[in-house]
This record gives sequence, structure tokens and C-alpha cells, in this order.
Amino acid sequence: MLAKVMSCALVGLDGVLVEVEVNIARGLPSLTVVGLPDAAVQESRERVRAAISNSGLTFPHQRLTVNLAPADLRKEGPAYDLPIALGILAAYGQVPVEALEGALVVGELSLDGGVRHTRGVLSVANAAREAGLERVFVPLANGAEAALVPGVEVYPVDHLISITEHLLGLDVIPPFDRDAQPDDPPPLDHLTDMAEVKGQEHVKRALEVAASGSHNVLMIGSPGTGKTLMARALPAILPRLTIEEALEVTRIYSVAGMLPADTPLIRQRPFRAPHHTISYAGLVGGGRWPGPGEISMSHRGVLFLDEFVHFSSRNLEALRQPLEDRQVTLSRAAGSVTYPANFILVGAANPCPCGYYGDTLRACTCTSSAVTRYRGRISGPLLDRIDIHVDVPRVEYEKLSNLQTGEPSEAIHARVQAARERQAERFARAGVNMTCNADMGPRELRELCRLDEDGQNLMRSAMHQMQLSARGYHRVLKLARTVADLEGAPGIQSHHLAEALQYRARQDHA
Repeated sequence: MLAKVMSCALVGLDGVLVEVEVNIARGLPSLTVVGLPDAAVQESRERVRAAISNSGLTFPHQRLTVNLAPADLRKEGPAYDLPIALGILAAYGQVPVEALEGALVVGELSLDGGVRHTRGVLSVANAAREAGLERVFVPLANGAEAALVPGVEVYPVDHLISITEHLLGLDVIPPFDRDAQPDDPPPLDHLTDMAEVKGQEHVKRALEVAASGSHNVLMIGSPGTGKTLMARALPAILPRLTIEEALEVTRIYSVAGMLPADTPLIRQRPFRAPHHTISYAGLVGGGRWPGPGEISMSHRGVLFLDEFVHFSSRNLEALRQPLEDRQVTLSRAAGSVTYPANFILVGAANPCPCGYYGDTLRACTCTSSAVTRYRGRISGPLLDRIDIHVDVPRVEYEKLSNLQTGEPSEAIHARVQAARERQAERFARAGVNMTCNADMGPRELRELCRLDEDGQNLMRSAMHQMQLSARGYHRVLKLARTVADLEGAPGIQSHHLAEALQYRARQDHA
């Protein structure tokens, strides 16, 4: 007898429907899985056999053939365990075949029949909705995650017996209650507060501008001046994720298998801080079938690269395309996948190998050639893609010893949120689908970032003196637009442009 069960494969962030066909025929007892399965799928034969037997059900001792269609799409992971088991039970007559029509099933089985957590369930539920399927059976641990997708009924399954009884109509599994999910975003009180940063007011201002327009930042200063502390305080002043952005981030973490079991929807912007020894695949993404790397895990959040200069040249240059296109495409022999990579890059570096070039108290011991080689490890094209370059000087004793705290992150966050809302309103009036100034292209710059006569004269002089490239020119306009949004000004004025230009001036001697 033949039975069919719908399941799903992951290709990048997208789900692709897979039809699990199970055929029972006469012959020596065997279980063969075909359809380009990987090792984990091949091992499902033993998991499925043990799960069915240990659940008190009958495993047919006949010749079983399982086909995963389409056969030219590689199948990876243990998520096919549950649909294969149900297909075998349906083919053997223990479960009605018609009960599986219009349903999609995913889940890993333990040897006792329990259903374990599976990655990528958000993409699976979305694929089911787009295919017109009405029901999705997912592991109990993934129920809240799958329920984020409207238009499909989600049935959380904890054991093979429970779904068998559901299909037989003996003990029906209630669909997941979407109304029980919390809607309020989590508080930010566990994040580093800007109030704990002593001094460095100009750097905090630069980070506020970066957060308001999603601009990239490079901080250069001696060791111990607070670069890392301020970078870690940046998430607390970033605007809240919208629901659409939260779903984007959640899909990435779900596919990567890094979505916490108690957090079905990520509501805080990611903050990723990989060590400078990270591999190319770890940063960009990779694998036999490429998975997301740190730059995609930072989507809609912050990618903090401490000791920026010590990252390998290959890794640093790999950032150039994502910083420009806001996505990364990985091509392998098995195919190509594209992951989103719209993040704020925050780099922190010392000014020289010893770390004290230009320090007010300690003398630098590096030769001029050593300083030049050290700074030359960051290429000009990469520096050109970083909007804000800021010096981080040594903090004076009077400021460090002062018991009074600075402006809290909550106050800065309110200004940043207001600036983002102004940008969203402006983009909505212009009919463009954007969320922040850093996403603007040449057409949007031409229409939304016009300069008055004083601004044009200032920019003309800056283009000549600072030798700005076309990209640098556009990024200065974006920065000036963000500064104007923070002030609530309807247009870019000369003092907005002047502040934006001084953030680029550091590049001339970086």
C-alpha cells in the first residue's frame, strides 16, 4: 500500500515542500530511504523503527521504501522522522490516509516516540501557508514559533502516540492558542546603560546618530578608553523592532537552530561580537549547504568587531558587499542561497600596535612605518563604507571619579525612536519601502536630501579638501539627513551637514 505525507525542506530561509511517499511491498524486511537524503535522514530508519515499536504500535516487517520528492533536492536533518513514521503507519493501515490530507508534518523522534525540537519551523509554517495547506503538525517546543504565521492551524505534538490518536479521532490535539502569546516587547533594563559611560560625550553623540539612521561606526582610541563599553551600550538606545523586522530576525535564528525554546519571537535587536579569530565561514556563512554566519545573525542589529584591525584581511574584505547590498549570497556546488545582512557595523581599534599613538599621557613606542602598516590592514574601500569615524580619547580622572551618572539610555532611546519614526513617515510619503536613512539609494537621496545654497557651498569645499568619493558624498548626505531628523528639522541645514562632515574627517588620518 502507498501513503503520502507532506513535509518541508529548508533552502536558505525558505521552506520547500517535500512529499514523503511510503510504499509497502512483499519481500525481505527492510527500510530504504531514497530522494537524496543526507546521513541524518538515513539514520532516521533506526529512530523511526524504535519509536514505532516503543510506542506500542506495529512496525511492518516487510519491504518498505520511502521516497522524498523532489528527488533532486538534498534533504538534511532529522525533521523527516515524524512524517516518515506517520507514512509507514498510514501505509500499514494503522492511521487513516485521508486524515493526513491538507496537513504538513515535521519533527524529530526520540527512540521512545517523543517529538523533539526542530529548527526552521517558522519557515516551514510559512511554506505551508503559501502552499494552501490548512494544518501544521510541529513539535510541542515549536508550537509558539509556528503560531507566529497566520492562516494555518498549528498542532503541537509531544509524542508519536498523541498524533496517532489525534488522526484516529480518539484524543484530539487542540490547536495552539495564539491569544496566549505575549505581545509586549521585553524590557531593556538588563542591557548596558549609557549612563554608566563616564565622559566621551562626543562618542555617545556619534553612537546616537548611528542608531538613528543605522550608520556604521569605527571607534579608534587607546586601550581602556571605553570603546567596548559604549559598543555594548548601543543596543539599549536602538529603536524597537517592528513585527516585520522581528519575524525576519526570528526566521534567521530558527533556521540556524539558535532560537531559544522560551523565545518564539525575538523582540530585541541582535548584538553579535565574534572574536577576531573567527573563520570566514563563521563570519559570512558556510557549510555544505550554507547556513547563516555572524553577519546574518546580526540582521537588524549590531555586529561589533572588537580589535577590528586584527581580523583577517579576507574576513574584513568580505564585509564590503553586505555593507553595500544589505544581503550576502553564498554559492556552493549544491546551490546558492541568499541571507539578509542589514546590520550596523561597529568597529573598535587601537591607533597603533602598542595602542598609545596620540595618547596624552603615554608615549607611543611604534615606528612610523609600523603605524602605517598597522593602519593599512583596513583597506580604503572598507573605510569608505563606514559612515562615522570617531576618536576615543583617554578619560580624565575628574570624570571617572565623579559619582554622578550621565544621560540614561532610556532618554537617548526616545530621541532615536522619534527620529526613526520621522524617517518612516517620510519614506511612506515618498512611496518607498525603507526603514532608515542608511537604506536610501541615489534616487531617494536626490529627492529627500536636497541642500540649500549654503549647504552646497560647504559640500563643494568638503569634496575638494577631503577628497570624498561618490560613495562618501552619498554617505555624508545620509548622515546629515539623520542629524536633521534628530533635531526634528524638515530639511538639511548647513550645521547638520557640518556635523556629518566632521564624522568623516577622521578617515583622512586614520
